[in-house]
Amino acid sequence: MTLQQLRYVVCAAECRSMNQAAAKLFISQPSLSATVKDLEEELDMEIFLRSNRGITLTAEGEDFLGYARQILQQYQLMEEKFIEKKRPKQKFSVSMQHYTFAVQAFIEMAKDFGMDDYEFAVHETKTHEVIENVRNQKSEIGILYLNDFNRPVMEKIFQENAVEFTELFTCGIYVFLAKGNPLATKEKIQLEDLKDYPCLSFEQGEENSFYFAEEVFSTYDYKQIIKTDDRATILNLMVGLNGYTLCSGIICNDLNGNGYAAVPLDTDEKMKIGYIKKKGMPLSRLGERYICELKKFETNIL
Repeated sequence: MTLQQLRYVVCAAECRSMNQAAAKLFISQPSLSATVKDLEEELDMEIFLRSNRGITLTAEGEDFLGYARQILQQYQLMEEKFIEKKRPKQKFSVSMQHYTFAVQAFIEMAKDFGMDDYEFAVHETKTHEVIENVRNQKSEIGILYLNDFNRPVMEKIFQENAVEFTELFTCGIYVFLAKGNPLATKEKIQLEDLKDYPCLSFEQGEENSFYFAEEVFSTYDYKQIIKTDDRATILNLMVGLNGYTLCSGIICNDLNGNGYAAVPLDTDEKMKIGYIKKKGMPLSRLGERYICELKKFETNIL
């Protein structure tokens, strides 16, 4: 196995086409295909499935790609430091469901380490993409939740994708809504109280599943529901339509402003907020600090 073979595989996976990858690498398509085929034979596994429409990664190929990217990134860092005499920027990326507190923790970590020597990335995205980004090492850490309903399925998915879940804290279920909503002054809200207000839910795309929903009670038959991709849009809908969403109750007024409230939902249901990482891989220094910042929010649980 050579670095050149790893570069060819990564380029082919990104282009999803041998022809496009060959053009990008300035080599012939037969030469690229032969090199990749030699690597597959050496590894005794298929990295790509080939068809008239192009190429797609196999499950083993996805796993291999994550390690290949890591090796190439480490080689680039060594090359820049010892050959080009550059001081490379350390990279850190996190993927998350739509949690303001997870963004706030990232901000605090970035402030502490500074922006000059590090290259940061934040992906606030769909549940399956959080898992996928950690699996292929696009992100070191993924933030999501488990509860009694989704845990069996999610743990199976974690195992299939070679990622492991660590719990950070347990939260009750809260109704997050604008302070102008008539329900915002209640001490506790019943599900029946919500029937005349639109439930705001994050769209999960093609991988839509009750188990991937960011909100608990995903199988509940809501009278009104609006799906969106964006956290800022949800905040606007809370104000404009008296909408609501179900959440952990951890409030970040510094980012969301003071116009919103979290009222306990009358239920015994709990959410376990935690993080996933690649199985068997230790956290980086930045990853450890990010987790420390997240744990501070346990004191903010209502």
